[in-house]
Amino acid sequence: MTLDVETLPLHGLKVLDFSRVLAGPFCSAMLADAGAEVVKIEPFEGDDYRQMGLQVDGRSANFAFVNRGKRSVRLNLKQAGAQAVIARLARWADVAIENFTPGVADRLGIGYATLSVLNPGLVYCSISGFGQEGPWAKRPAYDTIIQALSGLMDVTGAPDGEPTLVGESVADVAAGMFASWGVMAALWQRERTGRGRHLDVPMYDCLLSMMPTLVSRVAAGAAAARVGNRHANSAPFGAFRAADGLFVLAVANNRLFARLAQALGTPELAAMPAFATNQARKQHEAELAARIEAWAATLSAGEAVRRLAEAGVPAAPVLPVAASLDSEHARERGLLVQRQGAGGARECHVEQPVRFGAMPRGQTPAAPELGADTAHVLGGLGFDTAAIDALRQQGVI
Repeated sequence: MTLDVETLPLHGLKVLDFSRVLAGPFCSAMLADAGAEVVKIEPFEGDDYRQMGLQVDGRSANFAFVNRGKRSVRLNLKQAGAQAVIARLARWADVAIENFTPGVADRLGIGYATLSVLNPGLVYCSISGFGQEGPWAKRPAYDTIIQALSGLMDVTGAPDGEPTLVGESVADVAAGMFASWGVMAALWQRERTGRGRHLDVPMYDCLLSMMPTLVSRVAAGAAAARVGNRHANSAPFGAFRAADGLFVLAVANNRLFARLAQALGTPELAAMPAFATNQARKQHEAELAARIEAWAATLSAGEAVRRLAEAGVPAAPVLPVAASLDSEHARERGLLVQRQGAGGARECHVEQPVRFGAMPRGQTPAAPELGADTAHVLGGLGFDTAAIDALRQQGVI
């Protein structure tokens, strides 16, 4: 099916993207997936992400994933002549996104105070580690730092082990998702008021917002401790060992526990006071785990999952990422988009997960080469060939 760009939800939305590495580009990639026109402003050396992570055919797989569907303009913001370009871009844009340390955007002449004068309707999104104000505002922030300070690292890992990082840049991704949500909310308000707004999106705040189980426990006066592959509130809920590896099951109510007891061949467990409620089961979690693993000791993980699923108990094998991406479900839903990018380089990404009815998916253009669209974008802003050549000679582009 051929994609009609005018049917995309954000067709016509213009996004000026000063961000780099992960949180900001993740936000603008989601907007691009939905049809927004995203112009990515990069320094002469390019976004740092172009040099980070696994290199495939000479290009960063990480960069390609989160910069799909954008156009790249190579611009030296420290050159005085850049302000003429920025002024036109600011008037062109509906949205601007940056993720510099607070204060840097202002020093570069691209802060909200400057651009909002040029375009009062501009929705300006600042993503940072800890927000535009506060005692930690100027601290350098990477995902590892945010995981450590949020408490997420402290509650991840084995109960008798050390705090453990989550195996993905969850703070960056959380900030990118909340930023895209905030942009949409501010645009809706602009429809009624005609005025833009400055959005302050801290990675730290976003990650705490993604921890409802942990924060609610602590706020209620309970401890938030490492539980390894178990659930903090429910039992039996988590990973268990079979003959050849791990599988997981999730029993969140009495009805499911009765089904589990039946599958284990011990239906009488459901009537025992020690297992009659979730609270009781949590208190006797170790005994339950021993019973489940004794049942699974002679079974493969796959067979244990099959028997539990037949009994109506939510269960699954523990898959490697590669096996998950290659699963029948992932393939049928087209979750992994693979293509040849600029110069024939192989690229892949998982498109944003929201489906807009029968709208075709997987057709977002590939990530751009550094500066590939500079002349085209400037021409669209009204710069003629002579002006573009002059900017190039001045070292602005």
